[in-house]
Amino acid sequence: MNKVIETMKEHRSIRNYTDKEISEEIINELVNVAQAAPNSINGQQTSLIVIKDKATKEKLAELTGGQSWVAAAPVFFIFIADFYKIKIASEITGLPMNITESVESIMVASVDAGLSAQNLMTAAESLGLGIVPIGGIRKNPDEVIKLLGLPKYTFPILGIGVGYPSGNSKIKPRMPKSVYRHDEKYNSENIKEDILEYDKEMASYLEDIGRTQEVNWSSQTMNIYQNVYYPKVYPVLKDQGFENCK
Repeated sequence: MNKVIETMKEHRSIRNYTDKEISEEIINELVNVAQAAPNSINGQQTSLIVIKDKATKEKLAELTGGQSWVAAAPVFFIFIADFYKIKIASEITGLPMNITESVESIMVASVDAGLSAQNLMTAAESLGLGIVPIGGIRKNPDEVIKLLGLPKYTFPILGIGVGYPSGNSKIKPRMPKSVYRHDEKYNSENIKEDILEYDKEMASYLEDIGRTQEVNWSSQTMNIYQNVYYPKVYPVLKDQGFENCK
């Protein structure tokens, strides 16, 4: 296989970094590859905020739930759902912007942000950088919006910490292909049995890295998904103009 594929298969989250700065040349290239990702209808309904300021990163670490690696990363990127740009197009053309009445608007922006983020992460890892995606940017979205000066019709989707790794981490096992890949139509046969086997594998992995309190995949996932763990997302989306009523 080629180097790109090998880089992607070797992905792991890196939360510890050296003090080495990332050059502006590399940052610009990461921005370029993120912007080059495909996007729906060429609407380009995402934007990217580059954070290097120490105080801002420390505040973001707090707002994401005390994730210290946000502050430790030399650069922190935040992907924004950005229909403010679309609102400008609405003003230019005189046509109404009705898309933000629908949940489709935030789905489109989330998919596009994910595509851009994957481009950036793959490029960063190919350059020997370590990355960690941070969904916790949505934990306190109202305060993140205020901190970053985000206008109406925008919303923070995802953060990514980037830096030169200090040490490495183990690759987290993935579910067996029988659970992930489905040919022609979804095949639910034997999925429970395969997940039970995966739980055993994850329990061993978690023991190896000293995180036995998470038990296994099923237990850890349901400890989170038994609740709406970012309850501010829906009301803040509505405040930002994403009505989600259609």
